Amino acid sequence: MSEKKIDIELTLKELEQIVTNMEEESLNIEVSLKLYERGVSLVKDAQKSLNKIEKRIQILSQNNELEDLDLDGQ
Repeated sequence: MSEKKIDIELTLKELEQIVTNMEEESLNIEVSLKLYERGVSLVKDAQKSLNKIEKRIQILSQNNELEDLDLDGQ
């Protein structure tokens, strides 16, 4: 399994746990805010990773072969 897939899966699992924790009525506002901030950060990271994957798929579809794409340099 690729490292990026594992990272995305771990990110989604952490987001799931954050949502579960935030649904608890016993959380105070400070903890809720920290969880929310962490969740927003994770969502942004996941979106970046998924966008990179999507662009690689588009290149593969266009050329019928996989090409490395350096998106970090953009």
